[in-house]
Amino acid sequence: MAEQRDPYDVLGVSEDASADEIKKAYRKLSKKYHPDLNKDPGAEEKFKEISEAYETLSNPQKKAQYDQYGFGGNQQGFGGGFSNGGFDFGGGGGFEDIFNSFFGGGGTTDHSRTAPRQGRDLQYEMNLTFEEAIFGKKTSIQYTREAQCKKCHGTGAKEGTAPVTCHKCGGRGFIQVQRQTPLGRMMTQQECDVCHGTGKEIKEKCTVCHGSGHISENHEIQVTIPAGVEDGNQMRLQGQGEAGKNSGPYGDLFIIFRVAKSDRFERDGAEIYFTMPISFVQAALGDNIKVPTVHGDVEMKVPAGTQTGTTFRLREKGAPRLRGGGNGDEKVTVEIVTPKNMTKEQKDILHKFAEVSGEDPTGDNSIFEKWRKKQRKKK
Repeated sequence: MAEQRDPYDVLGVSEDASADEIKKAYRKLSKKYHPDLNKDPGAEEKFKEISEAYETLSNPQKKAQYDQYGFGGNQQGFGGGFSNGGFDFGGGGGFEDIFNSFFGGGGTTDHSRTAPRQGRDLQYEMNLTFEEAIFGKKTSIQYTREAQCKKCHGTGAKEGTAPVTCHKCGGRGFIQVQRQTPLGRMMTQQECDVCHGTGKEIKEKCTVCHGSGHISENHEIQVTIPAGVEDGNQMRLQGQGEAGKNSGPYGDLFIIFRVAKSDRFERDGAEIYFTMPISFVQAALGDNIKVPTVHGDVEMKVPAGTQTGTTFRLREKGAPRLRGGGNGDEKVTVEIVTPKNMTKEQKDILHKFAEVSGEDPTGDNSIFEKWRKKQRKKK
């Protein structure tokens, strides 16, 4: 098993970094090493390491536990101790926090219950044609999300009023209750049934959101799709997800691109592939032909004596590279097309060609017979 690295080192932040600094560092690194965007070897493992580091440092309990006990504390569950009948006892948060996690409290502090929390991230799938993905475009999209109520500005209180500190929990968001447990009667924590964990009590509720502070809205935004996106790529739009809790920020919107196939071209990253049919005469004598590309028709020289299956490169006639650096190339493979219905004159000319070449199309001197004799010699 690979040695676990210090999560602060993984994210490149100091031990006294704020939650916003940790989140900013995580977003920057996760975007850089996301497997859908970074195909370099080791990028996926790096992304997993970054995600694990953020999971530790973004959770107040896990962060405090790591700061005090390191990875050993994480492996022990509560920062060390001993096991007794399936329950761990140790130095993580005392007996009260341990039993809260089993009997309703969840070990959540009053600060984490009432602190601002970012809203939920959303995902949107966008269908693109082959050409739209190559050249990009500007468009607008609509989707439904939970937004902050504009009437009460997210407070949930009627206009002209404001929430007050909950009279039952005193603003903590939870209350102490006595419960009968397998170990006797214990004091545990549970969410306050008056304020529902917010620590605030609304005397007169907003007439629009009815006290929730949120409303469902049909949201529309303008989106600029970069040139060169591929099927499965995703783009993050910050703050376009759902409204946060306790005046927290909006979540993000992730757009997943679904790109349709082309009936003419194949694509691999910035490279475009095209198969061009040519005649026997063009292959034998050479020719300048027009070849379709995603950028329009271009002229390509076919040298005399070209064999079927030969591939030519049209430089910078492929798709734009998503991270900049110009276009890829188009690779054109020529295939010689054998005519099916020839006139008598065409057949006579080909027979004459075979005669001049010293070949009998049906005899021992035919191209097929020569090939068969060569294969026998190899054996």
